[in-house]
This record gives sequence, structure tokens and C-alpha cells, in this order.
Amino acid sequence: MPISHCRRHLLGATLALTSLAAPLAQADLEEVRFGVPPWPGVTVKSEVAAQLLEAMGYETRQEELAVSVILNGVAEGDLDAYLGGWYPVQTDMVEPLVADGKVEKAAANIQGAVSGLVVPRYVYEAGVESVADLNAHRERFDATILGIEAGTGINTALNAAIDENLADLGDWKLRESSTAAMLAQAEQKMRDGQWVTFVGWEPHWMNVSFDLVYLEDADDAGVAQIESTVWTVVPSDLKERDGDVHRFMTQYVVDTADQNDWVHAYSYEERPADEVASEWIPAHYDTVATWLEGVEARDGRPAIEAVKAHFD
Repeated sequence: MPISHCRRHLLGATLALTSLAAPLAQADLEEVRFGVPPWPGVTVKSEVAAQLLEAMGYETRQEELAVSVILNGVAEGDLDAYLGGWYPVQTDMVEPLVADGKVEKAAANIQGAVSGLVVPRYVYEAGVESVADLNAHRERFDATILGIEAGTGINTALNAAIDENLADLGDWKLRESSTAAMLAQAEQKMRDGQWVTFVGWEPHWMNVSFDLVYLEDADDAGVAQIESTVWTVVPSDLKERDGDVHRFMTQYVVDTADQNDWVHAYSYEERPADEVASEWIPAHYDTVATWLEGVEARDGRPAIEAVKAHFD
């Protein structure tokens, strides 16, 4: 879904990096530049951060780019923040830049993210609590797992589990499709009270709209209970260039339930990201205050005071 905000510019990868301004030399940033992949969670998370920074007196820019281009931009100082460093999936992309001293992992902005096979609660309460329990009810599931796009990490793990007959999944099949198609099919089955298992992850709106349970793993299959962390990645010299922006980035840690709500509003209800952010911020000043503790706005006021003055 396109990022819907007038400040955003959708640029080609090459054009984006060549057109971005050179790294700022002054001690304080005037503009904070975000790299934003087309993912709902990162889209709204970046929008919330941008609106807070604007209330503090900064200009912001959000560039919709591929992850590899974003990381290169952060490493070269052409971008100031990337809020979607999903580990372990992006470990091999980010860690070499950290080792080279080009970027910093400022904060784990989402902790305890999880992915893996899920079932509706009524299936869980009927006794399917683990991947190991699936095959005993194979006929009710039609021995089928609903998966997402081909080539993704979870699909690779599922296909490997099937090939190696882990957790007795040897004669099961994985039905790969787009995320939207998978969720539409799963929703139809749940509406009809049928048994279904499919790939789930959190944060995502599915955890708000559906009553789901994440299965326990079995045989070390790696298809359930996959824990992940999402990192904020910034240039290694951000603290030197602007200590207040850097401190905010190190303290901007989002509760998984809040991001579930953001993604539900943005992706499921199809509300603009700027509207979701501007409504959420003034309703959650206690949370915002923890993100802005010890942070000053550009005019020297405590950042939380500037934010309240802006939104109230």
C-alpha cells in the first residue's frame, strides 16, 4: 500500500540516493530523513516519530525505498533513521555495517516480535497446541498449511520441515500465496468455523482482527515460536550531529500491542498513516513522555512540552 503523506516522495533507488542532501555539518539537524520500506508497521512507526520530531521543531522527510538502498543511505549519511531492522532476517545486512563503524543499532524498537504457525483459538482449545499436534488432525486441516509469498524465510523453513518429515509433516503441503490472499482464505475458513493453520506474525493487524494462538515448535523444525527483534538503525555519527534526535531514537521503543493497533488502523481499516499517528499521539502522552525523557526541542523546551503544545 502506498505511503499516504504529502511529505513523502516515492523515488527510484538510484535517483533517491543521488538527490538526497549531503550529510549535515552543523551540530543540530534541521531535517530528519527516514528510510521507509513499504511495510505497514514501519510506515506508521516512522510517521509517529516524524510527527513528534516536527512538533519539536524539525523538518522531516520519509523516503520509500528498498531495504538495501535504505541501509546504504544510512551508512553513507544520506538518511538519518531506519526503523525496520528486523532480526534475524536482516542480520547479515546490518551487522557488517555495524562492524565497519558506519551505522549504530540505536534501540530495539520492537521487542518480542514473534512469527510462526498459528491456529484459531477454537482449534487450540480442541487440543492443537503444538506443531506436533497437527498431523493427528490432518484430515480436518486437509493436510495443508497456508503460507505467504514464495521465497520468504518462514516458507523456506516450512518446506524444509516437510521435506525432512519434522513433526510428522512429511505428507503435508504448503500453499504459497500473497499475504493478502492467505489472510482472506484463512478469514473465510474461520468465519465458517473450519480448522486452519497458517503463517502468522506479530506485530500485524491479524492479531487484532482474529483470535489466534501461536503454536509451540516441535522437533526443532523452526516453523513456530520464531522470536524476532526490530532495530532502529542510524548513522554512527548521529549522536555527534544531534544529541537530542539520537536520544529520542534510543528511547523510541514501541509496545507490540500499540503497533498491532497502528497496523490494524492503517492496513486493515485503510486509514492514512498521518491520521493514525496524529490521533494516537495526544491520546498516549504517558508513553510519548518516556520516549522524550531528557530530550529537548529545537527551541530549548523539554520535548514533551513542545509536543503537547503542538497537538493540544
